[in-house]
Amino acid sequence: MISETTMKDNEELVEVVSDCEPLLVQERKHNIGLLSLKILSGVFLVGCVCYLFLGISGDLPSAQENENEVSDLSVGKWIPNPAGPQYTNETCNHIQSYTNCLNNGRPDRGYLYWRWKPSACDLPPFNPVKFLNAMSDKSWAFIGDSILSNHVYSFICLLSKVEEPHEIHHDSTYKTRTWYYPFHNFTLYVIWAPYLVFYETAGKHGDASETNINELHLDMLDSQWTKEYHKFDYVVLSGSQWFYKSSIMIEDNQVIGCHNCPYKNLRELGVEETYRKALQLSLKFIATSVHKPFVILRTWNPSHYESGDWANERICNRSEPFKEGEINGDPTDLKMRNIEIEEFQKAAGIGARNGVQMKVLDTYHLSLLRPDGHPGPYGKYHPFDGDDKKNNVENDCIHWCLPGPIDSWNDLLMKMVIDDDDDARDPASGLF
Repeated sequence: MISETTMKDNEELVEVVSDCEPLLVQERKHNIGLLSLKILSGVFLVGCVCYLFLGISGDLPSAQENENEVSDLSVGKWIPNPAGPQYTNETCNHIQSYTNCLNNGRPDRGYLYWRWKPSACDLPPFNPVKFLNAMSDKSWAFIGDSILSNHVYSFICLLSKVEEPHEIHHDSTYKTRTWYYPFHNFTLYVIWAPYLVFYETAGKHGDASETNINELHLDMLDSQWTKEYHKFDYVVLSGSQWFYKSSIMIEDNQVIGCHNCPYKNLRELGVEETYRKALQLSLKFIATSVHKPFVILRTWNPSHYESGDWANERICNRSEPFKEGEINGDPTDLKMRNIEIEEFQKAAGIGARNGVQMKVLDTYHLSLLRPDGHPGPYGKYHPFDGDDKKNNVENDCIHWCLPGPIDSWNDLLMKMVIDDDDDARDPASGLF
């Protein structure tokens, strides 16, 4: 079980996405108020004021402690949302076919009527008007794999309620794309970099049997994102399940190990060490960069495969969220998420000294509670039409239906980037 205590223990130093006052701080303030009513001595009153405002008491938290003791929006529960999603497959034409569960014939609709409710405060829905107004003349980049793309299309669907984007660039695979919102002069990039570091197919060296193995250069970042980095005002990046694929690891042009290729007679390096090295290199680049965008690390995406060992046997057919304590999740998924927190903490301190704003968008736990949000068999159009298909349907238990649970990821982004800064913004700026 991933308890709230465990989540908080892993994130003591992480800047979490909330401006809500913690319940503990509220209680302390209440107790201090009651104590103040009983104070008769003027000298003692002055001492209490010092305690409250200067943080000199051993019993009261200091200003720095108060700053760290904020509410974590990743701790909470999914509650019914009768209003349903802000868009549908009929109102947004940007949904990719493999996540368009409604169009593909998914019969149940219950997964659409939930919203994430943090324990300590409420989370407003994504506001596309407010977002686009705030982001005029800005650019965003989403860097990662197909889950990041999944997230981007949710983002675009929410923004399309206000303005439709113009696609101004795509690569030959349509995995790296750029959209432009002319009315707001806002640019949105999605960049395909599933390992964040440079990789190539091992089969390129002439061995056709190795076309399913990738060579990862753990000391070289993927130029697909680094060459464009200077253009971005905001960056969202993440690692991906691609690290679970068979791969050969290289440093200084020398093979140092392998994952899931025992016939190579190479040291099994493992996914955890490999991912840590890739993250360290990526976060060091970000934290020490001359260019200083607002950088957000989105945590690991959990899968929900159940039953069977083969692709056509594994399923994810649940129709409701889990309650707290009902699922532990894949242990390796959790380890990968914890590696992210550890490496982020190290890099964030360097970034802070360099004037780089870095935050964690911790979606792991709240996503773990949503086994009902994946396409399952409905990543394909009407998968059960025809008797010959019934035994050959593969389930997608990694990506997310749109609309669906990951729309809440954008609620969190809104809170992190816009709403948390409201008090600091100049009301006369005309942004909102």
